[in-house]
Amino acid sequence: MTYQSFFWDFDGTIFDTYPIMVQAFMLALTQQRVSEIELDEQDVYETMRQHSLGTAVQKFSAHFSLQADQLERDYRQNEKGTIQQAKPFPGMVELLQELASQGGQHYLLTHRNQSANQLLAAAGIKKLFTDEVTSEQPFPRKPNPASLNALIERNGVSRETAIMIGDRTLDIEAGHNAGIAGALFDPGRLIDSQASHPEINVTNVIGLREALLQ
Repeated sequence: MTYQSFFWDFDGTIFDTYPIMVQAFMLALTQQRVSEIELDEQDVYETMRQHSLGTAVQKFSAHFSLQADQLERDYRQNEKGTIQQAKPFPGMVELLQELASQGGQHYLLTHRNQSANQLLAAAGIKKLFTDEVTSEQPFPRKPNPASLNALIERNGVSRETAIMIGDRTLDIEAGHNAGIAGALFDPGRLIDSQASHPEINVTNVIGLREALLQ
């Protein structure tokens, strides 16, 4: 394999969490007395995917004249009650296992809290990860490479055979900022790959498997 060390984003990469995140966000908007008729589920999803949850909070709180902090609190509470229903993308568990069986080392780099580890454990794949950075650790957010550099340095990873895998431009930029390759996992083709020039650009797990096992 060209790559031996795999740094994984979580939401929208290992786990298909966006459907649950979008529903939690839509519920938060209705809790703020926004009419369902005014809501565009696809717009919420694309804002989260192409940018971030924070961007979605700012965008829709401004659009509907809401308090951003209250909207985010409602969202967090809604998501907390449903996120454990999330599942890995079909084929992702098998891909992680196959890469590990061929000597690959997995690392988790996510803006999510410990719920990511709970979901990995529930899927039976937490043991495949050598190390992690979650939101509980005091690192700046991606694309700042500080968290990625910390994982690389404390595990003695060779940058020449390492790759960051994620579903957004900021994941690829974080990898490049840390001096490693990037793989864009882009279901729905929502991301402009020209913005980050990933070494790998795929839209499904089958394509990702083919690229990573070369």
